[in-house]
Amino acid sequence: MTTSLSSGRALRGLGFLAMLFPLAAAAQQQPAGSISGTLLDQANGQPLPFTNVVVLRAQDSSFVAGAETAENGRFALEKLGMGNYLLKASAVGYQGLHRTVALTSATPTLQLGPMKLKSTATQLAGVTVQGERAAVQESLDKKVINVEKDLSSVGGTAVNVLQNVPSVTVAPDGTVSMRGSSNITILIDGKPSNSANSGAGGNRLEQIPASSIERVEVVTNPSARYDAAGAGGVLNIILKKQKKDGWNGQAVLNVGTRDKYNTSLSLNRRTGKLNVFGSFDLRDDHYRSRMWSDQYTTLENRSLRTYQQGTNLRHSKSYNGRLGFDYTLPAGQSLTFTLEPNFNRSRNTGNQLATLSGDTTARIGSTFGVTENIDNIDASVDYRRTWEAHKGRELTGSVNYTFLNADVVVAQRNTEGSPDLREWQQDLDVRLNAVAGQLDYVHPLGEKARVDAGFKGQYQRNGGTDDFLRQQADGPAFDRLPDRSYEYTFRELTQAAYATYQQEINKWRMQGGLRAEYTHTSGEVLNGNGPFRLRYLNLFPSATVERTLPGKDQRVKLSYSRRLNRPGFMQLLAFPLYQDQRSYRIGNPTLRPEYINAFELGHQVSMGQASLTSTLFYRHTDNTIQRLVRVDEEATQRYGAGAVITAQYVRNFGQATSYGAEVSLNQPLAKWWRLTASGSLFQNTVTAATGNEANRRIVSGTARVMNSFTPTPKLDMQLTGNYRAAAVTAQGRVAPVGSVDVALRQRLFTDRAALTLRVSDIFNTQRNRSESFTENFRAEYYNKWESRVGYLGFSWYLGSNKPPKKIENQPQGGGGGFGG
Repeated sequence: MTTSLSSGRALRGLGFLAMLFPLAAAAQQQPAGSISGTLLDQANGQPLPFTNVVVLRAQDSSFVAGAETAENGRFALEKLGMGNYLLKASAVGYQGLHRTVALTSATPTLQLGPMKLKSTATQLAGVTVQGERAAVQESLDKKVINVEKDLSSVGGTAVNVLQNVPSVTVAPDGTVSMRGSSNITILIDGKPSNSANSGAGGNRLEQIPASSIERVEVVTNPSARYDAAGAGGVLNIILKKQKKDGWNGQAVLNVGTRDKYNTSLSLNRRTGKLNVFGSFDLRDDHYRSRMWSDQYTTLENRSLRTYQQGTNLRHSKSYNGRLGFDYTLPAGQSLTFTLEPNFNRSRNTGNQLATLSGDTTARIGSTFGVTENIDNIDASVDYRRTWEAHKGRELTGSVNYTFLNADVVVAQRNTEGSPDLREWQQDLDVRLNAVAGQLDYVHPLGEKARVDAGFKGQYQRNGGTDDFLRQQADGPAFDRLPDRSYEYTFRELTQAAYATYQQEINKWRMQGGLRAEYTHTSGEVLNGNGPFRLRYLNLFPSATVERTLPGKDQRVKLSYSRRLNRPGFMQLLAFPLYQDQRSYRIGNPTLRPEYINAFELGHQVSMGQASLTSTLFYRHTDNTIQRLVRVDEEATQRYGAGAVITAQYVRNFGQATSYGAEVSLNQPLAKWWRLTASGSLFQNTVTAATGNEANRRIVSGTARVMNSFTPTPKLDMQLTGNYRAAAVTAQGRVAPVGSVDVALRQRLFTDRAALTLRVSDIFNTQRNRSESFTENFRAEYYNKWESRVGYLGFSWYLGSNKPPKKIENQPQGGGGGFGG
């Protein structure tokens, strides 16, 4: 695959995929017998996806046919001759199912209906060992990571969880990316989290404790069912919700080195048709860091250098709650209500020393502080309807509301080397309200096909102020500077509709879909750039073809999707947000969406207890949104006092391509030792910012290795290593970084409690180092935060809830997935 794929070739490729539907459909006309059914968990009635089902001849137990259950637990075996058979089903952690069936000319088709498998529970020397879900599960369009058993995020947040998810990397500032792209969509329980994606100050992911997350769904090449936004893919964070009868819950207390504390309590009670659940989480953390930056520029034939170094202490407190209920209604209906209030209070203080070199040399010392007060409330109502007489038919609807109020104050005061020692402040106030509604419908067409369709609407209203304040010369009071203060308004309406068709024919599985999205964005910065208005309607096709290969348990899959990266309000609104007195970032109201065409070719094979997944991917971006830095000459002359003032901004120009390979291995090495390894190698190419040099390209990649040990029946250990290679930007380079974590968990009191110990970045190697350069500016940046932290935690389990057992690394069948 070359980097010069045109849109015409992409359309021809879609045409070829579309041709496969009628050709494969013709093969379905051959008459034969069939057996179908649904596998369920006996304990809770939930479907068992990706479970192996085989048919053997009754007389000699020879293999005849095999299949894997879909996500709803259904399976079908076709083109069977008449005769007596033995049906077998096997799933990790469940007792096998054996059933004798017969196909005759009078009954050539058998619909067995629901069949329930019992979870294994074997008593060994006083220790109960139960079946568990595998750490990684694959389906047609996503990869599911069961992170509740991952010890390497004990005491952390959702950010720490995502650091250990394949295909995902997390930057030191909390930016999440997939395969080198940070333009991803983050969902929480399948719903957009405006506070996680808006960039409105504060990161919702830092407010979700790791202990409340059950799994993460990774969708690297989403179908038309998903929002088109998110060029790099979709991450869906699924929170824990108990489904067992009676009272259940968990209490957790974690203590970290150098003043880090977090505790949580989650409870639920299920009685009959009603399930009530709630949780409360509290975090109180202190983190330290140090930094330096070295900047050079030429201004009016003068060479200026600004070297800054400093230390920093961040003290953050967060209070998070979750309250809701599920209620089962008649006729296969259910209703869920959830309310999630989250409050964050943080104070970031530090000292900084700047050395200014030009015609003369000066040293200026200063203190700074950043105060963040962020209140966020998410509320949702979900409805679900199924039809017992029509298996697989489903109607779901949801209404979601988000309120966010963020007040962020950046303050700095010179303490030496300057005649002016007055403090300045920038006070940013953000008020966001968003409401969204969605309706989805799934209609099966026989045993092997289905149609999905849906509608979605979302409206966001956002307004706020950005005030620049200066301390008065004769007292502690502050004056607002009107020429450097702003007020803004922002509105965005998004409407979407989609339809997909999925067909399974013999060893082929195919899915095609089309999504239409209309976006209307408007905004204005008072005392700044005038109003802007954007309207655009786009179509987003997607297609997937998967083939199960004969012989070994292996599959190949080819997929395509068109995506976009829609600029957010912080990228569009043109008012400066100062990070310190010598650097700020500013939006660009002329910014437009970038469009992405993404292709993937994947292969998965199971070899005994091991599984190997490999993926080739290619992504081409037009109208690329580039993050850039420039010298603000006017601000440097007016306010710099000999220092360089830089502006970070975004603009559309050029193209970008990314292509490479990704490999994941899941291999038990012994009964007490399991290995999970994943890595990617890719080349990124971006149009150079200067416009008069060759495109910038680099070969980069990521690697992750996790070793899981069970030296005793009640002791689990994990040793995890992560590495991210160097990467390029339009104007510079980001240095490589790696780390090693270790964690242990000891189950206590007959699995009623657990004691955990985790040390992150044991070699203290994590840091962020980068460089930027233009025609008359170059700079280096370094930031080392407190990454080596020890956590000691204690968990107490209530009711029938138990600590997660060892991770099962057995391969999972069905669906393929290959990371999306």
